[in-house]
Amino acid sequence: MLDIFEILGPVMVGPSSSHTAGAVRIGRMARTLLGGEPVRARIGLYGSFAETGQGHGTDKALAAGLLGLKPDDMKIPNSFDLAKQRGLKFSFEEARLRDAHPNTAVLEVERADGKVLTLQAASTGGGRIRVDRLNGVEVSFTGNFNTLVIRHKDIAGELADVTRELSNGRVNIANMSLCRDRRGGDALTVIETDQKVPRVVRQLIGELRGVEGLTYYEKEGD
Repeated sequence: MLDIFEILGPVMVGPSSSHTAGAVRIGRMARTLLGGEPVRARIGLYGSFAETGQGHGTDKALAAGLLGLKPDDMKIPNSFDLAKQRGLKFSFEEARLRDAHPNTAVLEVERADGKVLTLQAASTGGGRIRVDRLNGVEVSFTGNFNTLVIRHKDIAGELADVTRELSNGRVNIANMSLCRDRRGGDALTVIETDQKVPRVVRQLIGELRGVEGLTYYEKEGD
């Protein structure tokens, strides 16, 4: 069954849901996962984004998302000026990828304190996005759910401890995936939830043995 969003599309500043609304959401996702205001961004465009993105406003939309603007914000066409005012320096180039979605962007963003995040995401149509890589690790999540991204050691019982804290906080898991470089090595777990994850629950998860970092994305509208 189609929902009203699929029939009418997103509320947005045009001209294209894929090239503008989706691009804004990609920028916002990178900003959120970075955990603060970016001061530098290196943005690679692939496929249709690279070929027609400038004409469709993809570049301005990505910059707008990095500034925290939403797809329906009328300031999107002026995002380059806003970026200059807020001290965000950025550059665009063509990304060289293989077998990626034709509307893909690769963003390397940095905070003033030196924290850097690299994100590869695709605009999949109708304003929707999919994150495909995060800091070099293959992932797959959309931002349609509240999302926890947890960096941790591959320790026996680690996921049981994480899910227990979520259960104690009455947070239901919608989807979960884990990637690791080797047995007993570094791992990245992505958990999508139906409810918001309270700050206290995130703090408890962050204090678990083996957890090295946690980032939280709260879906739009929650």
